[in-house]
Amino acid sequence: MLSAIIFVVFPFAMIYAAVSDMFTMTIANRVSLLLIVTFCAIAPFIGLTWMQFAMHLAAFVLVLTVTFGLFALGVMGGGDAKLMASTALWFGLGAGLMNYLLLATMAGGALTLALLIFRKSPLATVAGEVRVLRRIIDEKDVPYGIALAIGGLGAFQHSPAMIWALSQA
Repeated sequence: MLSAIIFVVFPFAMIYAAVSDMFTMTIANRVSLLLIVTFCAIAPFIGLTWMQFAMHLAAFVLVLTVTFGLFALGVMGGGDAKLMASTALWFGLGAGLMNYLLLATMAGGALTLALLIFRKSPLATVAGEVRVLRRIIDEKDVPYGIALAIGGLGAFQHSPAMIWALSQA
């Protein structure tokens, strides 16, 4: 049962955040809250010691501090900051977190470049007639939740929770 929760909750939250950000340019607080509550609930059962759990909390606090600084500077959205921190909680301090941040950064750069090219192209005029695409074309911001989801899903196999769940299968 615990493995099923791990296999479903994290990927669902990442996909939901990406789709929500793409269509509304917002990521609901409930997505980050779901990630935080679920991780804290499963942590004692996946073999994390108190020290390891503390390192996961440290990753959360560190990423939240940095991303809220970026939010305060107007560089990052608040939903992106909370999603990034709650995702960091699942990875803890270490290679998994670095892998997540690297994948999210690369996906974010590719997404930003693709959106800049698309918004300047003649295709944007035609695509703008489609209501769903209009918001993406008109916005100056980038729905970075998509990149965070790609990074999270790409690095999830390296998270302690997924490693534990795979060992149970």
